[in-house]
Amino acid sequence: METYLWDTEQEKNKKVYVLVIYDITDNKRRTKFAKYLNGYGFRVQKSAFEAKIEMVLYRKLLKEITKYIDTEEDSVRIYKIIGSGEVTLYGNNLEVVAEEFLII
Repeated sequence: METYLWDTEQEKNKKVYVLVIYDITDNKRRTKFAKYLNGYGFRVQKSAFEAKIEMVLYRKLLKEITKYIDTEEDSVRIYKIIGSGEVTLYGNNLEVVAEEFLII
């Protein structure tokens, strides 16, 4: 079987591993942002989420961040991990099994 994909189609289906860490001062904004991130991945610490998502969702995430934060007070960092994204855990961290998410 042969598959013909244009580069743009391959790019859309390519999955990337992302780490989102944040410092949001307002409790209401912080809670709303955490709920938003739950739609993409899973919480690994109080202010950190991991996700493996398609590039199209990664771009959507980047665009929508400013809807949830105050850029004068809050800080959000999104790391796109290239390659295998190896993670080494220390301490009482529970390893989280990655699940497939569907965002509607």
